[in-house]
Amino acid sequence: MPLTSDPPLSEAPGRARTDAPEAALEIVPVRHPGRWIACALTAVLLAQFAHGLLTNPGWEWPVFAQYFTAGTILRAVGTTLQLTVYGTALGFLLGLVLAFMRLSDSPFLRAVAVGYIWIFRAVPLIVQLLFWFNLAYLYKRLDIGIPFGPGFVSFDTAGLVGAMSAAVLGLALHQAAYAAEIVRGGVLAVDGGQTQAAAALGIPRLRQLRRIVLPQAMRGILPNAANEVISLFKGTSIVSVMAIGELFYQAQVIYGRNGRVVPLLMVATVWYVLLTGALSLVQHAIERHFAKGATR
Repeated sequence: MPLTSDPPLSEAPGRARTDAPEAALEIVPVRHPGRWIACALTAVLLAQFAHGLLTNPGWEWPVFAQYFTAGTILRAVGTTLQLTVYGTALGFLLGLVLAFMRLSDSPFLRAVAVGYIWIFRAVPLIVQLLFWFNLAYLYKRLDIGIPFGPGFVSFDTAGLVGAMSAAVLGLALHQAAYAAEIVRGGVLAVDGGQTQAAAALGIPRLRQLRRIVLPQAMRGILPNAANEVISLFKGTSIVSVMAIGELFYQAQVIYGRNGRVVPLLMVATVWYVLLTGALSLVQHAIERHFAKGATR
């Protein structure tokens, strides 16, 4: 006999029975009217934009199709890719050196790296490009020999640093200043306790850097580095001031002859969009590779 007069737990007042059939429970989905309104407005705007692209004769799509795969445009795309690859490779190599100079225990090396980064980030890129393009005005010849002494080999600066060389040099040196800070930030994001543990195990410092620090730092470096590469790819259009036949300059030359400004600008725009998309896919693949041990 129970010691209390309380009703059984399943029959307590105000308590639902646990054996109620699930069919008796009405499930009401959450409604989002604001989201549906926003989607409808966005769809209408996109439809209007697409309709304008297709029906507005000012876009001159036949002219666009005529020049999109023209030989001069394809050669200009190749020049743009060359500038991007050379500027990125040299810029990030120098940026890696500058980053570790900033992380060095030497006050002199840190000061040199800080000064370089400060100057090249402060001076506009177009000024740097024009400076390197006019290097022969300051130095007629470049000598290789004993510092402050006689030179053994001489080069004519005007023949050594042409328009393309000046463009690559200016882009690379400018890119190095930003790449140095990107690499330094990625290295600082790695927990210092890991290098201490590696040092306690007797692992050499170079191997610590190559096998422990950089693989982990790459997860923080890659997104920012990819942004810089894409910015450099689009920023190569600034070398048009040096009359280099990259994509934007070649589009300017063509519409300067035939007056078809809008379709030629669309040719350059679509090429930039397609190549930027390809770079984004490469970025995604590399990020997945370095995120293997961090994601499930």
